[in-house]
Amino acid sequence: MSTTPPRSAPLRSSTGIFDTWYTLTPQGVLHAFGSPEPDAQQKALQALLRSEQAVSKSEWGLTNMDTANLPHAQVRQWVQLLSRPVSGPDTRLSDFIRHVIAPLSGQRQAVLASDSGFCLDRVGVEHEEAEAVSAAAADFSEYAKRQSRRGWQGANRYVSFYEDSHLLLPSWSFVPIWVDGSGYWLAIAGEPLLNSLALVELVWGICLAGNRFAPDF
Repeated sequence: MSTTPPRSAPLRSSTGIFDTWYTLTPQGVLHAFGSPEPDAQQKALQALLRSEQAVSKSEWGLTNMDTANLPHAQVRQWVQLLSRPVSGPDTRLSDFIRHVIAPLSGQRQAVLASDSGFCLDRVGVEHEEAEAVSAAAADFSEYAKRQSRRGWQGANRYVSFYEDSHLLLPSWSFVPIWVDGSGYWLAIAGEPLLNSLALVELVWGICLAGNRFAPDF
């Protein structure tokens, strides 16, 4: 009979004191998954979203996640400490995408696209516009790759378009995310609200889906 405690039960460290758990902040997600070729630190931080449950402090020290330099990650606010283990999404990715991308837009209008231009899901956006936005994301992805080959990495970051000449509030913003070599683009209408735990949930769901992601669509 298995003696593994339930997922919701807190685990105790060897000292008998409740353990501490770690997961990424929204800014940590943008840093860790913001490059098509992550460095050692980014890969170590990505490991925080590879398990079905938040990683404990004791587990952190036993793996190569130590490469992430926890004190530095905490100073940069890439990692948040938890008093209990939090579980990642346990539902089909295609069933909850629109629920986690909606809070990322001040207008609750957003599209998640692959870097090949396929619309994975949308919320608050008509089908035709979502398809056009997804195609634009594919164009940006190819542009970023060309610039990287020329030695400029700046195109791998964020892209925004403005209708107002004062450039105060973008009409659309494009945010790239790479998971296991696959590129995804968040297209966000209006004010981008990237400091949201919905971003962590989205990327955590993609990581957990793994090879099941493509068949979902």
